[in-house]
Amino acid sequence: MEHQQRSRARLSPSSDTEDMTMLLAPRLAHFAGVARTEHVTRAAQEMRVPQSTLSRAMVRLEQDLGVDLFARHGRTVSLTPAGRTFLTSVERALAEIGRAAEEVRADADPATGKVAFGFLHTMGAETVPGLIHAFRADHPRIRFSLVQNYGEAMIERLRSGELDLCLTSPVPDAPDLVARRLDEQKLRLVVPADHRLASRKRVRLAEAADETFVTLEPGYGMRRITDDLCQEAGFKPRIAFEGEEAETLRGLVAAGLGVALLPPPAVPRPGVVELTVTAPRAAREIGVAWLADRPDTPPVAAFKRFLLSRRGNLLPT
Repeated sequence: MEHQQRSRARLSPSSDTEDMTMLLAPRLAHFAGVARTEHVTRAAQEMRVPQSTLSRAMVRLEQDLGVDLFARHGRTVSLTPAGRTFLTSVERALAEIGRAAEEVRADADPATGKVAFGFLHTMGAETVPGLIHAFRADHPRIRFSLVQNYGEAMIERLRSGELDLCLTSPVPDAPDLVARRLDEQKLRLVVPADHRLASRKRVRLAEAADETFVTLEPGYGMRRITDDLCQEAGFKPRIAFEGEEAETLRGLVAAGLGVALLPPPAVPRPGVVELTVTAPRAAREIGVAWLADRPDTPPVAAFKRFLLSRRGNLLPT
């Protein structure tokens, strides 16, 4: 009778893998326990489940698979060849689940957990190292996974779950995000050292209307700000080179290949002069963003509170 029931397997070979996984997953630990002890009663005691529940679970598992996993000998059982094959994979799967559970628990630990933090390339040399150094004065064992990228790419990684928080500019405005303005950074017109404007300290952006510009690529926040400021100054910039990193653009300016609107450098760059732009007002807002409906782990919540406490004092002076 038992063999006849087992031969009517509930899943055909053509069943979806996802359906099979959902059906089998709750019983795998029970199977491993019975296989380890070779005794249903002893396994039930160790796992603290009723023996009748465990016995039914093993019969149901065999029915679902359509194969005999155990040979029964009174109160004891032994694995069939199919059972031994199945056990090898089940033990690997359970070990991997255990490692995954330990990893997520470790990442959420208030004292030693992890924060996945994204930020703009222009903030990597000085701003972010200073922030993390200050934060770790009170949280010395919290770990960080750091990602440098441009604004739109970081927002996508935030949405995909790869990042917990990101520093970006402009401050995003989207219904699925929470964003807070933290600081403002003045932008400068960077010109070659032998440029006609290099002897000046201040300049109106309109005075550079006839210049060739080097800029970041479309999609970067600084590119959008550059285009908007030039439009406000009454011209469309003539762009000769597009890059991915501000210091590369400074190198192009130093080589006489154009001018650029950029935030201040971490270290002064020889071969260029950086001019204050008096009109229009040239600055970019820096903000922190996170997903609106995602709960924070304790380390992420702590770092978020720290960043918000630095409002108006985020950037090095």
